[in-house]
Amino acid sequence: MQIVLVLSLVAAAIGSGLVAGIFFAFSTFIMTAFSRIPAEQGIAAMNSINVTIVRSPFMLLFVPTAILCVVIAGFAFVNWRAGASSMMLTGAALYLLASFVSTIVFNVPMNDALDKVSGNGPDAVELWTAYLRDWTWWNHVRTIASLLASVAFVRALMLI
Repeated sequence: MQIVLVLSLVAAAIGSGLVAGIFFAFSTFIMTAFSRIPAEQGIAAMNSINVTIVRSPFMLLFVPTAILCVVIAGFAFVNWRAGASSMMLTGAALYLLASFVSTIVFNVPMNDALDKVSGNGPDAVELWTAYLRDWTWWNHVRTIASLLASVAFVRALMLI
């Protein structure tokens, strides 16, 4: 079982780190670039990304990493190892709650709302302005949580 735990932690550390990097790109330059183009073009670009991402290899990283977090949390509870288990639970909670669940609860509904507008008119501009602000804020949360989860998984590996 030790090898399964080690492999799970390594995979979760890599997965959450890669997810953090993808979210970091959105937080640091993609959304800023979208804010500099007309709302209609920004909405069209983001809607295209939102359709593409659910059919991309990103989903083969994002969802399985969440599943690994559940497995790791189970390992932490079943075979409690003081500091290592605390780090495993911290990493799992950060990724599951602040990255995975926040995506479903906050970012996806904003994406769905954006998909319903054509990009023309004052309502579209107002929605786009709010979307840029709110979506990016939640993306910052996802970025930081995913990165900290990766760090926690690496720390757990060091303690087992």
